[in-house]
Amino acid sequence: MGGKPDGDEAYGKPVKYDPSFRGPIKNRSCTDVICCVLFLVFILGYIVLGIVAWMYGDPRQVLYPRNSTGAYCGLGANKDKPYLLYFNIFSCILTANIITVAEHGLQCPTPQVCVSSCPNASWTVNKNELSLKVGEVFYAANRNVCLPGVPWDMPVLQSLEQELCPGFLLPSTPALGRCFPHPNSTQFELPGISGNTSINQGISGVLGSLNARDISVKIFEDFAQSWYWILVALGVALILSLLFVLLLRLVAGPLVLVLILGVLGVLAYGIYHCWKEYQVLRDNGASITQLGFTTNLSAYRSVQETWLAALVVLAVLEGLLLVTLIFLRQRICIAIALLKEASKAVGQMMSAMLYPLVTFVLLLICIAYWAMSALLASCEKVPINASCDPMAEPMNSSCPGLMCVFQGYLSTGLVQRSLFNLQIYGVLGLFWTINWVLALGQCVLAGAFASYYWAFHKPQDIPTFPLSAAFLRTLRYHTGSLAFGALILTLVQIARVILEYIDHKLRGVQNPVARCILCCFKCCLWCLEKFIKFLNRNAYIMIAIYGKNFCVSAKNAFMLLMRNIVRVVVLDKVTDLLLLFGKLLVVGAVGVLSFFFFTGRILGLGKDFESPHLNYYWLPIMTSILGAYVIASGFFSVFGMCVDTLFLCFLEDLERNDGSPDRPYYMSKCLLTILGKKNDAPPGDKRKKRETRP
Repeated sequence: MGGKPDGDEAYGKPVKYDPSFRGPIKNRSCTDVICCVLFLVFILGYIVLGIVAWMYGDPRQVLYPRNSTGAYCGLGANKDKPYLLYFNIFSCILTANIITVAEHGLQCPTPQVCVSSCPNASWTVNKNELSLKVGEVFYAANRNVCLPGVPWDMPVLQSLEQELCPGFLLPSTPALGRCFPHPNSTQFELPGISGNTSINQGISGVLGSLNARDISVKIFEDFAQSWYWILVALGVALILSLLFVLLLRLVAGPLVLVLILGVLGVLAYGIYHCWKEYQVLRDNGASITQLGFTTNLSAYRSVQETWLAALVVLAVLEGLLLVTLIFLRQRICIAIALLKEASKAVGQMMSAMLYPLVTFVLLLICIAYWAMSALLASCEKVPINASCDPMAEPMNSSCPGLMCVFQGYLSTGLVQRSLFNLQIYGVLGLFWTINWVLALGQCVLAGAFASYYWAFHKPQDIPTFPLSAAFLRTLRYHTGSLAFGALILTLVQIARVILEYIDHKLRGVQNPVARCILCCFKCCLWCLEKFIKFLNRNAYIMIAIYGKNFCVSAKNAFMLLMRNIVRVVVLDKVTDLLLLFGKLLVVGAVGVLSFFFFTGRILGLGKDFESPHLNYYWLPIMTSILGAYVIASGFFSVFGMCVDTLFLCFLEDLERNDGSPDRPYYMSKCLLTILGKKNDAPPGDKRKKRETRP
């Protein structure tokens, strides 16, 4: 009693031999039915939310600017007035930061009016014009910049006091449907603006001192002239990614060896460099006792103790890495063999490399649907719960800056009062559906690659359409299990979002204890999210193979991995290192090729292959690099899923079989050779024996 369990039983018993097991189970039943029903009900509610958003929301508010009365510019009565003019755009900068402006949809605390064109010249109201009528100063001069309904005979002074008409105009350029003054406009004294507030300073807070219209036109021109060359660069990235994955069966071993030697070489050079720096500073007598304590960290580079400490750390890392390589050399060879086998599996199932497109389309649908639902207009109460007439005199005229502007819709209806709850529901739906789509892709790929490993004769015994069969099987039986795993991950991610929101709100509070506690919580949730992603990934593999529910599959996968923890760590690090090198290779090759082409440094290509004349040559280069990274990540995510699936199958193969005629191994000959094992009978003979058994 009370005895310590042995190593095998501490993490469950090894998998027993099952003579009927021949890869992914075909006769299976639905799993996690309750969670499946809950997920479907939630999706129905999500659809209802979209209908409510369509009925009560207004997508136009993200497409068209609105004036102070809430009317859209470019629509309806303002069809011929597509641009929004700010009476005093400097109030956007002087009274609010850019985050506040962005949160309120560029609504500044100044009157705004729809205009047919932006002003092209500077103008300000003269003192002798204050006694004139609005019609004489504005309408007669074709300055239709007053709020709608301002009468012709209203005195100019009264219109300025009530902020019904602007006191000045600046030469402006339309950008994002709004009139932004030119940064290089001639400066002059403006009402309510201090003399040291320049136009350039005001615009820098909104558009970063950029002429948005000119830049947008130039960017459009660059894309119009280089889009086909960008597609060529993306095609090169696709080919390089595919070749890298397929050629790993030939170069995985040498490539891993080169990477390991490279890491050892970098550490060795670091040790040498630290030693040389330490020698120089030691001979000069530079010591930390002379420097003392300082907050200038760069000053510590000039003392010998810093370089000595760095030398010791690098030497310890070098020694640990060498010892690890010596004792784990067999497991590294197993990892390399699994990488080669994964490359062969991908070569037999080329359609799997296209599955990231399916995932991308589904994710795009989820994000687009959430974005459409989020267009439900914010209908919270205004700070002063009272309606007003923009043409009327303010009731409290002694209050400076008091004016009647459009703020939002009143919260009178059920939908308006429940807006916050609906938004929370939408965010939950966004995270849950995205995680479910990712889980679907992992489970489908795992089912396809598992059918490859557990085939007796490869490729003869591989199913005809393994990817399609795995997709239909997963949707039919395991929607609930995928929803269960996705929900767990969603709750953790929402908790992280809440902590980030709290951290953003408390950023101005100088309380080191609260900041430290919040940072610890954020770190713990980050680690928990990483662990859940790892556990879910392996649980989906077991679901794809055995068809059990999520909890049982997660437990079996965790126990299997813990019984082989050293192999897990080695394979994970070798795979990560190799895929990182592959991404750098693809992205670097596309980036260098794009740089030399778009900068015109590749000569002799002929007129048909000349680089286009661009305003910003870095734009297509960065676009090509970003696209190459996305393509490489998609290809390598499939390859990574293949490696993880084959690894779990390999571990079960070791526990389930022993190489005897009745229980032959399914692994490749390369893995058998590394492990020093062999099959006493060919798998084909074993299969025939099973089929003739009464």
